Amino acid sequence: MVETITSLIKSKQYIEVRKMLSEINPADIATIFSEFSEDMLPILFRILPKDIATDVFVEMSGSEQQTLIKSFSDFELKIMFEDLFLDDAVDIIEEMPANVVKRILSSSSPEVRSQINSILNYPKDSAGSIMTIEYVSLKKHMTVEQAFNHIKKTGVDKETIYTCYVTDPSRILIGIVTAKALLLADRDATVEEVMETNVIYANTLDDKEEVAKTIDKYGFLALPVVDKEKRLVGIVTVDDAIEVIQEEAEEDISKMAAITPNEKPYLESSVFSIWKARIPWLLLLMISATVTGAIIASFESALAACAVLTTFIPMLMGTGGNSGSQASVTVIRELSLGEVKLSDIFRVQWKELRVSMLCGITLGVVEFAKLMVFDSLLFGNQAITLNVAIAVSLTICLTVILAKLVGCSLPIIAQRLGFDPAVMASPFITTVVDALSLIVFFTIASSILNL
Repeated sequence: MVETITSLIKSKQYIEVRKMLSEINPADIATIFSEFSEDMLPILFRILPKDIATDVFVEMSGSEQQTLIKSFSDFELKIMFEDLFLDDAVDIIEEMPANVVKRILSSSSPEVRSQINSILNYPKDSAGSIMTIEYVSLKKHMTVEQAFNHIKKTGVDKETIYTCYVTDPSRILIGIVTAKALLLADRDATVEEVMETNVIYANTLDDKEEVAKTIDKYGFLALPVVDKEKRLVGIVTVDDAIEVIQEEAEEDISKMAAITPNEKPYLESSVFSIWKARIPWLLLLMISATVTGAIIASFESALAACAVLTTFIPMLMGTGGNSGSQASVTVIRELSLGEVKLSDIFRVQWKELRVSMLCGITLGVVEFAKLMVFDSLLFGNQAITLNVAIAVSLTICLTVILAKLVGCSLPIIAQRLGFDPAVMASPFITTVVDALSLIVFFTIASSILNL
């Protein structure tokens, strides 16, 4: 497709390119455009039919949007942002540099500028920051016939018409009615007769992640957003909820990998910004790793008396870290879905205790067999005695149990204390488990081997 478009552009067959692109989904067009150079983007974008150009613009990356904005005249910029749904316009503006934002706002009409500013004033992680004010509002005294006429008249520029919102003269939300309910109702019936009054809604200052979870839980296409007086001010649509869920998932993945979340894609991020995101965690983990070094140093005499013990340290620490990470990731997922609360901590610990005992015993038995059969008998390693095999196997069993208990408990405790559970995942849990595994190993080895 890219080669075909390039060939057509070179031969100046712009009408053919336009016909070809008009048959493709806007999201796919944005993907195709990403393969072209910045110099080609403005040319390709101007070839697009006007009815899909705005949708393509929304699907493009921030850097590509910025390239196009620079090429737009003030009139083109004004038309573009007036055609965008308000929530999409706000999302784009939030990612742009200050000089680009200034140009966008100065080019917009006073009405659009006022609407954008009203949403930008909400806290970044609130429902108000991701809502759109483009919804269909009905009155309860309208007949179904009048409601359809109103939808036809005003619904063209609305984000969704599948769910309409019923408000009183003060804009207070009193009910919702779906397009399906209206279609199936008698034309002379009133909206009040077919609307649902038990409305689930969000407040403007509610956390956007909780709003996304509500939409996911109930399978809504949109969720109404009200202010303190329960006046309807906007709606959050399912596409915005999906974006929030994706952002939160990416943020959690970054934190669990000991990286400060970066809003820009990896390939668009500078080397300095990536360094800045990683170095604080690396410094913290490097310093915390000195704890394990101190533990090893305190058992230096034991290691000197039985040097073979040193070879098992990486395996024991790795097994413990992996066990702790398994438990923590599982619990963090349940916390994010709202399936686990602080009150469930003992139930979680009891379940993980039983799981860890089965895992620990299995790993201990396998390691004992491996040491005695392969290392000692087949390879003739005389340093691997029965006592050494017992010490290592018992350590594995106890380390796995401790690691899983720590891994399942820390995220729950962290959330109760107001910290992000994802931060308590791999980095900190691994550090704690490493220290515990060493203490357990040297304690058991010293006792069994009389060191």
